[in-house]
Amino acid sequence: MAFYAGFDLGGTHLKYGLVDETEGSVLERSAETPEAIEDLFSLLETSWLDLAQCGKDPIQSAGFGFPGIFDQKRQKILQSPNYPSIDNADLLPVLSRFIPVPFWINNDANMAVYGELKTGAGQGAKSLILLTIGTGVGSGIVLDGNLWQGASGFAGELGHVTVNPEGDKCRCGSRGCLETEVSSKKIIKNYQEHLGKKKKVTSEDVFYLAQDRDEAAIKAFIRAGKYLGIGLSILINLLNPEMILLGGGVMKSGDILLQPAFKEASLRSYKASFDSCRIEKAILGNRAGYIGSALWARDRFRVKGS
Repeated sequence: MAFYAGFDLGGTHLKYGLVDETEGSVLERSAETPEAIEDLFSLLETSWLDLAQCGKDPIQSAGFGFPGIFDQKRQKILQSPNYPSIDNADLLPVLSRFIPVPFWINNDANMAVYGELKTGAGQGAKSLILLTIGTGVGSGIVLDGNLWQGASGFAGELGHVTVNPEGDKCRCGSRGCLETEVSSKKIIKNYQEHLGKKKKVTSEDVFYLAQDRDEAAIKAFIRAGKYLGIGLSILINLLNPEMILLGGGVMKSGDILLQPAFKEASLRSYKASFDSCRIEKAILGNRAGYIGSALWARDRFRVKGS
């Protein structure tokens, strides 16, 4: 049995594991991510050794999903708004020091949508978009059954499309990005503004308050849902996708966020385009990134070996 390793670097955790020939996950791990880049590379090396020692058969290839704008030609993350320590890091030579098998690097959201396409909720779809909403907003696009990466590999950054020109400053340098308007931090800020004071809460707290019909909490989600709906309408009108999948921690809020989002999207989209697009929940959760990375590496490995 052949195994393929996948690594998904998130804002707070590294998720990694092994996938077999049947596209099934056979081993998964998680570790907190350090801030210093030297410590991060040390963690990646330790994680690789962990996987290499666990598999009964050799690992054939490895895939890495990193957050940010990834330059495929230079194999560098040019800008990572939520992980600035890896900006302009020369990834290829560092990883080559301890990865003895062929490996491939890509954007983390690209790898997540690839995972959903191959073994998740997007199986069989020809045009598919994944949005992951948590501390940030990641997105990946599949067109005509293939991962759409753009001219230089930078495509699919819907999280940094402006949906509110008067909105908050984003770490990417712009203002009013989808990421700043629908992330967990923004939901907390919305709640505090409607409440009129800086009450210390988590986004999960706001969700439970909304379930209990707390007015400020409900308004916080309605506002975030509005801007999510604007983002969805941009995707629907621009690409006319067959399916949009929604994932990430914020999606646990369910209809409290989705009802205002769908309402706004339907108002701003062509009716025919909106009606022809299925909007559903992603099913792989935080496993999508490392599974997608492993399968991406597997498929590149097969092409290389053919």
